[in-house]
Amino acid sequence: MTDEKDDLIKAQNEVIGVLFEIIKRFQTNNDLTDEYLELSIKEKSQSDNKRLEEISKERNENAKIIARLLEKLET
Repeated sequence: MTDEKDDLIKAQNEVIGVLFEIIKRFQTNNDLTDEYLELSIKEKSQSDNKRLEEISKERNENAKIIARLLEKLET
């Protein structure tokens, strides 16, 4: 019975960890979206265009990681 409780606590901790990571990445993507929109509105320089590309890549990477984490929760 103690082993079952330990396993349950371990599983709950893993779920909490995964959910925390998902929330963190969603928040990062929200912040990046805000920055992207600010840069998109103003007249762009070469460095702004480069940053827009970096933001897009980072947002896409976060989205892929979020998808993998959500799949992990399904199992």
